[in-house]
Amino acid sequence: MNNQPQAKAPFWKRVMWLVIIYGASVLALGVVATLFRMMMTAAGMRSH
Repeated sequence: MNNQPQAKAPFWKRVMWLVIIYGASVLALGVVATLFRMMMTAAGMRSH
């Protein structure tokens, strides 16, 4: 085992990970919402 503390990743790398994870979660939510909308339209449910 290494007893020396690990160096922190640079600030921009940590921010980039945050942006990537946020973007992926928004994209996944959009895909799920689109699938639900397609299923509801196929079942005959309309928004108006």
